[in-house]
Amino acid sequence: MLIRNIVAIMVHHRGETAVKVQQVLTGWGCMITTRLGLHEGVLDDCTQTGLIIVEMVGESEKIDEFVRKLNLIKGVQAKRITLEIKPE
Repeated sequence: MLIRNIVAIMVHHRGETAVKVQQVLTGWGCMITTRLGLHEGVLDDCTQTGLIIVEMVGESEKIDEFVRKLNLIKGVQAKRITLEIKPE
C-alpha cells in the first residue's frame, strides 16, 4: 500500500506569522519531501493570505504533532490529508 501524507497550511496575515510558520517548517524539515507555497498578487499587490502544501514522510504521530504546532499559531490553519493507494 502506498501512503501519501499531505499537509495544507493556510496562512493569514503573512507578514505577522511567516517567521513562526517558518520555524515550525524548519523544525520538521527532514520529514518534508515536497513544499509548495502559493499566494495571489506580486510586488506592490502581494496578498496577506497564502497556502503552503507539504508532503511528509515519517511517523504518523510526528506528522500530527507538526499539524498541532502549526495550529497553535494565531492566523494559521493546518490540516492533514492522508491518501492511500491500495494495490489492485
